Amino acid sequence: MIKILVYEDNPQLREGLTLLLGGSENLKVVGAFANPANIVSDCASLAPDLILMDIDMPEVNGIEGLKRLREVNCSIKVLMLTVFDDNQRVFEALRSGANGYILKKTPPAKLLEYINDANSGGAPMSSTIATQVLQMFSSFSTPPAENEEDYNLSERETQVLQLLVNGYSYKMIASEMFISIDTVRSHIKKIYEKLHVNSKSEAVAKAFKGNLFR
Repeated sequence: MIKILVYEDNPQLREGLTLLLGGSENLKVVGAFANPANIVSDCASLAPDLILMDIDMPEVNGIEGLKRLREVNCSIKVLMLTVFDDNQRVFEALRSGANGYILKKTPPAKLLEYINDANSGGAPMSSTIATQVLQMFSSFSTPPAENEEDYNLSERETQVLQLLVNGYSYKMIASEMFISIDTVRSHIKKIYEKLHVNSKSEAVAKAFKGNLFR
């Protein structure tokens, strides 16, 4: 059972999400609030596995709420669910520790799929968002310096990292490389250790910053 916490200021949408998620066999909504002003205490008392977070909310917006949470907890999965698909908000959310970025127009069945994907270690994004992310990181890429650090990634680890950059979930990587999901997790753990990062978004940013795919 995946325990979900929802932050959405629109009461109709908040109720709709609660009904949709609560009607799924493996999902349970443990709380639904109009903003994340109390996100740290909410998470401490409700112990969610995953948070669905709007961005544009009164008092405390979703990105600020995400930053507050990440100061004390990096294990809870956070999916930004929003109408915004502009580059600045997407990048700020991912840089602040979001595990995925989904548009509100996403069909209900696809939303449920994204939630399960994120809970399994994936980083789901709406297709238009994934395209923007790749374009953004490409534009931030700079030529390698002479003293550029060698992260010592193996050929397989480099391949896994490239698929992560392309937006693949753990399951998709396993299928693409004909390996088990446990092997994918093992590769990703080693990638994080070698790159000195703790999340997919950090790994992707470092991959582009270091021009690891030239």
